[in-house]
Amino acid sequence: MTWTAVTEHRAQLGEGPFWDAPTQALYWVDIAGRQALRLIGQNVQIWQMPEHVSAFIPCASGDALVTLSSGVYRLDLDSPGLEPRLSLFCVADPQPGNRANEARCDGQGRLWLGTMQNNIGEHGEDLPITRRSGGLFRIDPDKRVTPLLRGLGIPNTLLWSDDGTTLLFGDSLDSTLYRYFIHTDGNLDTAQPWYSADQNGGPDGSAMDAEGYVWNARWDGSCLLRLTPDGQIDRKIDLPISRPTSCVFGGADLKTLYITSAKSPLNHPLDGAVLSLRVDVAGKLCTRFAG
Repeated sequence: MTWTAVTEHRAQLGEGPFWDAPTQALYWVDIAGRQALRLIGQNVQIWQMPEHVSAFIPCASGDALVTLSSGVYRLDLDSPGLEPRLSLFCVADPQPGNRANEARCDGQGRLWLGTMQNNIGEHGEDLPITRRSGGLFRIDPDKRVTPLLRGLGIPNTLLWSDDGTTLLFGDSLDSTLYRYFIHTDGNLDTAQPWYSADQNGGPDGSAMDAEGYVWNARWDGSCLLRLTPDGQIDRKIDLPISRPTSCVFGGADLKTLYITSAKSPLNHPLDGAVLSLRVDVAGKLCTRFAG
């Protein structure tokens, strides 16, 4: 397999890749570096955020959402990188000491946001996680916030079945990906373990391909796992990075896999890069926020 680093940028904690098919643009963030990034062609734009930022998602209205520590904000994409124009959209999790982590939109364009105890210091250093204070929230375009789960450690991976009846959601503190049935009222049923700890690092972010298989980034595992719809390993894809954090399918045919990563004590040359790889199966489209 031939890997390419799509830019020279190296993140402290790259995360949240989003492929916007209408504009053929890749969005992602550097959580610890407080940056929201967008790649169109060979041009990278970087918006410097005032706080840690965990997701950068374009909106149907033409701007974008960024999930910051203090809330979810709209970002004017025409604003300059060093002076981003931000306006508060909502505060999903008012718990002091928490920050945003995993965030994705479901097929209806609603934002699902997982939060956790902040584990990043002012200078990007690691802080210990001492409590399970995180939650999962659904945010509608009318700013309505619905709490769905409490007591989370490190929320990662948000994927839905095509019919919207099941959610795949992980907690990296448990080293487990869970499956939830979504009730007709929108609430979640009891968690069912779907894929648990193995020797290939811990579960981080994921993408789903057109066959319903899940590509899961393995933190400290230097690999992706392609998992079958019933949670079995189909294949392992070794990576030249220590800490892959998430992935998304992009390109004109959705057969280019983009993988974000973080720096690590091993100091591999590509740690923190966004890698691209051509694969043999197309992925599913990302959905913009409907607001």
